[in-house]
Amino acid sequence: MTKKIFRTILSVGIVIMLLSTVLFCTVLLRHYTTRVFDELEMEAVLAGRGVELEGESYLADLHPENRITWVAADGTVLYDSQADPGAMANHLEREEIQEALNGKVGEASRYSDTLATKTLYVALPLSDGSVLRVASDQSSVVSLVVELIPSLLVVVVLTIALAAFLAYRLSRGIIRPILALDLSHPEDCDTYEELTPLLRRIHTQSETIRDQVEKLERQRSEFTAITENMSEGFLLMDSRTNLLSCNSSALRLLDAPEAKVGESVLHLNRTEGFRRVVDEALQGRHSEALLEREDKCYQLLANCVKRDDQVVGAVIAILDVTERESREALRREFTANVSHELKTPLTSISGFAELMKTGTVPPETVPEFAGDIYREAQRLITLVEDIIHLSQLDENLVPMERGQVDLMDVARDVKQRLAPAAEKAGVTLELRGGETKVEGVRQVLDEMVANLVDNAIKYNRSGGSVTVTVGMADGKPRLTVRDTGIGIPAAHQERVFERFYRVDKSHSKEVGGTGLGLSIVKHAAAYHNAAVSLESVEGAGTTVTVQWK
Repeated sequence: MTKKIFRTILSVGIVIMLLSTVLFCTVLLRHYTTRVFDELEMEAVLAGRGVELEGESYLADLHPENRITWVAADGTVLYDSQADPGAMANHLEREEIQEALNGKVGEASRYSDTLATKTLYVALPLSDGSVLRVASDQSSVVSLVVELIPSLLVVVVLTIALAAFLAYRLSRGIIRPILALDLSHPEDCDTYEELTPLLRRIHTQSETIRDQVEKLERQRSEFTAITENMSEGFLLMDSRTNLLSCNSSALRLLDAPEAKVGESVLHLNRTEGFRRVVDEALQGRHSEALLEREDKCYQLLANCVKRDDQVVGAVIAILDVTERESREALRREFTANVSHELKTPLTSISGFAELMKTGTVPPETVPEFAGDIYREAQRLITLVEDIIHLSQLDENLVPMERGQVDLMDVARDVKQRLAPAAEKAGVTLELRGGETKVEGVRQVLDEMVANLVDNAIKYNRSGGSVTVTVGMADGKPRLTVRDTGIGIPAAHQERVFERFYRVDKSHSKEVGGTGLGLSIVKHAAAYHNAAVSLESVEGAGTTVTVQWK
């Protein structure tokens, strides 16, 4: 405000000063001109009498301060005190000369752009018909202003100082009543009348804010009542893991004695699974984990909270899934037991089928029946083995030791093993990349890669290709299998990793398989802390990527 007032006062002061200067110079110059004309006329009268009495000799002996010119009746210059009369032009057409020849006292003024001066002329008729003219130079308004510049600069400096002082005093005087306003009760303030609309608006806004606060308090109470009656746990935290809200169920399920708003939620539980879901949620990803406590099992579901695409917090739900996990464990155990029980008789069937193929039964039917029995038996054996393997992966009970495995070496073995199948199908098999070490079980990794490459060959087309790429991406190992096959419709892409799920049952039956290949791939990847993603365009091909975390 002080600056604005200062600029306003200064601008007004300078404008007034300039206008005053111009007006003063104009009035002064006009007065000065009138006076000079009077003096020139008096000088011309005196000089004219001398010329009438003594002639040109009077002018020769005279040393006037102003310029004197004697002009004949025909305009010829007879004498000039500052120039050679013979070199001067005829003056008959000069305004002041014309007036003097008409018997009057002639007056005229002419401005010189070069010298920035104005010359005043007074011409007086003499008795012999000639004219005597006296001239004097006068300063113009511009020259007067130039002469006044030093004084004007002093006035400008004083104007600036005065403007600064007045601006400071005025701004303080204006602001003081405003600073004294009581915004809690603006309607009771006694201040400038011009501020009344503003104070009314502040009062209205204060009432609105008060109503909104009360509404938020009611909503908070309702929210607390709802969450406190939930059997599921609920945690709300900010981007720095500080607790914003929780219910009593969360404390009970996490076995935490108390929770303080503003403290880190990591104080409630320090298990690896809980820390992981918190970290992943604050990184903008949905995260899940199982939390086992004695004979109980809880599922943690975490989702981030975003504002303008920025993560500002996270919500964690805690569900008691003890019963569900128990049923799932029983189901897995039953699947494993049934698979083991079926494997022995199916192996026997395979053996009998081989005997039948040797000719111990009527030759006309043996080849057909034996071939069918043998193929089905082998398929069932493979199915049972896949189920057993899948169950082991589910239970994280793979009966093999972990160690450093070169993914490139595994992919190279798979390529060599499946090369005949690729050649038979008319598919080009290509391997790219270099040495890539991972921590894991070689046999499981081999089966994962083999299932991916086998699928890429089976669901390809003659003349197509399968490209296996092994390498690092973002500092982590990555395996990619890309084919140019029939592709997977978009509606089926999310379900292809489910057990026994087939996109096209008729085509799957033709190419064989158990329907567990991609499910084994998914579980094998999870067993090695990796994630599987799929991109496919129907009719153009499929790309499956296994990315280590």
